Amino acid sequence: MVDTMLGFARTLRAAGVAASPDRVEAMLAAVGALDVLDAGDVYWAGRLTLCSSPDDLDRYDAAFSAWFGGQRPRAPRSAPPARRVVSAMAPLDAGSGDGAEPGAQELAVRASAAEVLRHRDVAELGPAELEHLRRLFAVLRPAAPMRPSRRRRPSPAGPVHPGRTVRRALRDGGEVTRLLHRRAAPRARRVVLLVDVSGSMSPYADALLRFAHVAVRSRPTSTEVFTVGTRLTRVTRELRLRDPERALAAGGSAIPDWSGGTRLGEVLKAFLDRWGQRGTARGAVVVVCSDGWERGGTEVLAEQMARLRRLAHAVVWVNPHKGRPGYEPLAAGMRAALPSVDHFVAGHSMAAFEELTGVIQRA
Repeated sequence: MVDTMLGFARTLRAAGVAASPDRVEAMLAAVGALDVLDAGDVYWAGRLTLCSSPDDLDRYDAAFSAWFGGQRPRAPRSAPPARRVVSAMAPLDAGSGDGAEPGAQELAVRASAAEVLRHRDVAELGPAELEHLRRLFAVLRPAAPMRPSRRRRPSPAGPVHPGRTVRRALRDGGEVTRLLHRRAAPRARRVVLLVDVSGSMSPYADALLRFAHVAVRSRPTSTEVFTVGTRLTRVTRELRLRDPERALAAGGSAIPDWSGGTRLGEVLKAFLDRWGQRGTARGAVVVVCSDGWERGGTEVLAEQMARLRRLAHAVVWVNPHKGRPGYEPLAAGMRAALPSVDHFVAGHSMAAFEELTGVIQRA
């Protein structure tokens, strides 16, 4: 039960709810004092301890439905009857004996399945599991990396703002009654995603584009998405649609080289010549999602990756095969690109995508 609820807390944080460690501890204590196999008890225990503002309620409902695979329970009309205390360390399916409710067993199975699904390889999922994965993507809220800004804003702390302090003193008859401060306000750093849609990446292309759609929806003005294969295609405008299915359908119609070959070096050169050198990649976090297979020469790829590294603030390479046990970067394109990569991460499961959001934010 503890692992299941901690996984739910991670999903909430990815959705934008500030589920701090002290709130998670309070949630575990509340759930431990109730029936962990009752959907209503679990819902209200989490909502009353993990949500800190009215803005969190809609995100909490969406995350609860996605994680436990059901709808939000209705509020009870009267006070719930006293329930037996269940140990917080008891397993989630411990109530399957006499007196267990049928819905409680279903909740336990769904919660356990959701936790297992987070670590499953996307390429091995069936249609029903992929549908559940899409619901988990709907509550993912990547946080943008921040950068310092030259613009100063009023602040209760920081360096003294001479102009505002003097103007305030003039209004007060020439007496400095209060020092006004200012400090630099951080701004969102641009994030650029280059998604490989070649034939070797087809099992993961849908999940990667869904992650790109979530990133664009979270930061529409500071996120750019391109697909790479045999040519370069900008799909940022298509992925700005609110509905993920419509957005991916529009993006698929705009991509002429879906499931084709791979010319990473040439396509990366086209991106840098047309977009990156002119400002798109300057100071940005560039995320390359590819398995590293290259049909052309690796010399061009190595040269363009070094060029990209000089322009970008950080380069992140996402390889779905890295999540497999015993993986080694043996592909020629992967070996040529790694010297210019700051972070080399996996991209094969929902847990890997959640980790990727943290890597991008910390970059």
